[in-house]
Amino acid sequence: MMNMTGKPVSDSRTVQTRLVLPPDTNHLNTIFGGKVLAYIDEMAALSAMKHAGGVVVTASIDSVHFRSSAKVGDLLTLESFVTYTGKTSMEVYVKVEVEHVATGDRTLTTESFLTMVAVDSDGDPKDVVPVLPESKEEIELYESARVRRLNRKR
Repeated sequence: MMNMTGKPVSDSRTVQTRLVLPPDTNHLNTIFGGKVLAYIDEMAALSAMKHAGGVVVTASIDSVHFRSSAKVGDLLTLESFVTYTGKTSMEVYVKVEVEHVATGDRTLTTESFLTMVAVDSDGDPKDVVPVLPESKEEIELYESARVRRLNRKR
């Protein structure tokens, strides 16, 4: 739902679960970091497209932190949402958790922030509406986004 003042973060929230399969892993049977990055980029695009109501491109992937690994048979749950908006750009937070099916234990495996830019049919940047944070986590990420944005511009 779009209004003149903006869109709530919840409109862009996207959650997806994936099974780690043998072709996704390295010689240690843990998922390739590049595979996780591809999932993260896709999730960020989905959230940004929901917010922008159209096509987006990736401008940057920054502050990727791999905290733990996932092995064959584990489940990866990815969650993403728009945390901050500029004129044409959106910062998107993506969190990845691993669930060990045998134990049910869940662990944060990866966190990342990406910048996505809305584009029109000619590939030119187009304006996006502001994002409206609602929950405590969303407000904290929104307020800290200005610092991350300044760091990106350096």
